[in-house]
Amino acid sequence: MTEPDRRRDSADDLRWAELADLVLIIAREIQFRGYADERAVPLSQSEGMVMRYLLGVPAAPPSRIAAATGLQRTNLSAVLRTLEGKGLIERQADPDDGRGVTVRATQHGKTNYALVRHEWATILSAAAGGDSADLDAALGFLRAVEAALVSARPQSSGP
Repeated sequence: MTEPDRRRDSADDLRWAELADLVLIIAREIQFRGYADERAVPLSQSEGMVMRYLLGVPAAPPSRIAAATGLQRTNLSAVLRTLEGKGLIERQADPDDGRGVTVRATQHGKTNYALVRHEWATILSAAAGGDSADLDAALGFLRAVEAALVSARPQSSGP
């Protein structure tokens, strides 16, 4: 590799690191603000990942939720208990196998997620001064990065 190539790679590395920092900072700033609407039920990052997944499927067994979210089964069990306690999910016997359990979002869980997404949209739009000119490009780019990261996720060796 030539010296200009090394400098370019180093500059790109710095820009990728800056992107990672910005994504983490933005996520933290959104979470830090909380919610203006008192009906909103705050969620931890893990709880949010589980709810996001469950809103895309009618119901799922815990093993599928763990695989989809990248959570260890033991951590997922604690998250499910907390979400159930908040009334955002419910567990029921698997209709195909009475020994198993499926989990689904409750109506309260669906309503809560729509509410917090609206608040996130309001916060980000205000922070950007309402300028959505580059929003579609940013969304496309971030979706592609997310998909690549999820597909390259190491398989869990836990229980």
